[in-house]
Amino acid sequence: MLNAVRRSVIFLIAFGVLLGLIYPVSLALIGSGLFGSKVTGQIQSSGSPLIGQSFTGPTWFHGRLGSYNAMASGGTNYGPRSILLRKEVSAAYAFYHSHGVNPTSQLVTSSASGLDPSISVNSALVQIPMVSAARGIAPSALRRLILSQQSGRDFGFLGENTVNVLRLNQSLLKLAK
Repeated sequence: MLNAVRRSVIFLIAFGVLLGLIYPVSLALIGSGLFGSKVTGQIQSSGSPLIGQSFTGPTWFHGRLGSYNAMASGGTNYGPRSILLRKEVSAAYAFYHSHGVNPTSQLVTSSASGLDPSISVNSALVQIPMVSAARGIAPSALRRLILSQQSGRDFGFLGENTVNVLRLNQSLLKLAK
């Protein structure tokens, strides 16, 4: 009996070290080697480029609708007949139309997680007239800025080229100086 208890304690310690220390550390090292800062995070003074940020006003490029609260991530689950969904979409359309922008559907809807940090290149390009008028920057300069910030498709063929909104707005600040 004492022998069985001793073996159990040894297995408990061995698997505790293996699964509680060696496995997680090795996964973190392999993950950071393969995926860089997507594993370790990139918190900056202005936020993380891995989670969408809320920008207000016509002086900024805007991402998708969302709460951008990582603790409450998830879709709204509003159905197509939801009054709240209609109000949110109508308010978004009104904002963009008041600034001379014909928004893409991506700009007036939220993502499944509500945290998307990126939008399509086209969704950024349609915002040029608004940002240009608000900041007094030539549309051609904003177009070059957007195209310089675009990321390729996932795995080279999935989805579309995107622009990280936080990084785009950080570059916009540098351009405006």
